[in-house]
Amino acid sequence: MIQLAPQMRVLLCIEPADFRKGIDGLARLCRERLAADPFSGTAYVFRNRRGTALRILVYDGQGMWLCHKRLSTGRFRWWPSRGDVVMTRLQAHELQVLLRAGDPDGTKAAPDWRPVDLAS
Repeated sequence: MIQLAPQMRVLLCIEPADFRKGIDGLARLCRERLAADPFSGTAYVFRNRRGTALRILVYDGQGMWLCHKRLSTGRFRWWPSRGDVVMTRLQAHELQVLLRAGDPDGTKAAPDWRPVDLAS
């Protein structure tokens, strides 16, 4: 079972992916386009061209998981702009917001690490 823990590494592929590809095709995309190891335990998030569906590819130590979410109406409104980068990193809580078709930039979560104020 996939569990989105705060320590989990999540990488989002900015370019749309061809959703005719299955596990092997997306794993190849991770290796060739993202220069990343699909067997590292990282969750890789892909979006289709129309912005109506997401796929998450993750290796759990025993096998590959391919999760697919398609919205019944509308599109995923938030997605990073293309520019010269091919992927970006998300926090686990931002992925949870994205899966609910929300805007991860709009989350006002506390930073992962804050220095302790020794003055108080």
